[in-house]
Order: sequence, then C-alpha cells, then structure tokens
Amino acid sequence: MSFSQEANRLFDAVIKDYHKTDDVDAPMVNPYQPQTIECVLYLKNWIDTVQWHLEDIIRNPEINPVEALTIKRRIDKSNQDRTDLVERIDSYFLEKYNNVKVKSSAVINTESPAWAIDRLSILALKIYHMQQEVKRTDVDKAHIDACQKKLDILLEQREDLSSAIDQLLKDIENGDRYMKVYKQMKMYNDPNLNPILYGKK
Repeated sequence: MSFSQEANRLFDAVIKDYHKTDDVDAPMVNPYQPQTIECVLYLKNWIDTVQWHLEDIIRNPEINPVEALTIKRRIDKSNQDRTDLVERIDSYFLEKYNNVKVKSSAVINTESPAWAIDRLSILALKIYHMQQEVKRTDVDKAHIDACQKKLDILLEQREDLSSAIDQLLKDIENGDRYMKVYKQMKMYNDPNLNPILYGKK
C-alpha cells in the first residue's frame, strides 16, 4: 500500500470515528502508538474534522456574538495546531530520507510532502460531506445531481493528488527531488509579533 493510500484509508477512518458522536467537544481516542506517523496523521485529520464543524457552527446567522468570538479563538488555535502537525509530518520525511544522496540535477518541489498531505486530509472531509449531500432525501433531484457532479470531481482530485504525492515521495527517495522545511512563522498568535498584542503591553 502506498503512503497516499494509507493516508486516505486513515483519514476516512478518522472522519467515521468523529461522526459517531458528531460533537466538536467529543474526546479523541487515537488508536495508534505515540510518535508514529499514523498517530500524527490521525491527530491531524481529527483536528481538521473538528475545525470543519466549528467553521459550520460559526456561520449560523443567529449565533450569539460572545459564543462566535469564543469559537473564532478556538479556530485560531486549531490553525496553529494544524500548522505544527504539518511541520511534524515534514520532519518525519526529512528524517526518513536523511541519507538519500541527492543528484546534482535534483530540483525542489513547490510544496513539501506534508502540505500536500494537508490538502489530502481536507479533501477527505469534502468528499465525506458531499457524499452526505448526495444521500439526502429532503432535497430535489437537481440538488442531488449537482452534488454528484461535485463529488465526482472531488474523487478525481483525490486520485490525482494521491498519485502526485506518491510520485513526489518516490522522487525524493531516488534523489531526483529534494525537500526543505520552512517554518510558517505565523505572526498573529505571537504576542511579540502581532502589533495589536504587543501594543497592549
């Protein structure tokens, strides 16, 4: 099984696990051993799934403004956690391919493996929720047909992205491509870099 196949299987399982309760406050039960890449991928997609539903909740036009602000702060923290996990996934690949002899003709990719895997995780969520729309019985055929077309595109996109990820990993393993990890250096959560925060000192 290729890395992308394993990731897709795992992401689908996480989303299924979450929807057993469909509760953004439900505790996560990660079935994988700590420090394994499977454990990190499970956690990554769980955070993505919770954030997906927080983004739905905050768009309720009747939401209490105080509750909305609380959720917005929670989403901000979630975004930071997601970024941290992407960097952990890239660190895994850096270590895995640390001894590869990079060819003089090697080129760098536009994005690291982990950021492509991040998109794969979000695609799994889009596919799951579009499938739910296709299954609805309270809408007309036009809605179902439109959602089915979108679902077909999402499934094709996942196939293409999965293939690209596996090819990228193969190229890195063969020394045809090399990777670098640039820390995201997000500024809005840092009290020393966000002028709104350090201006309050």
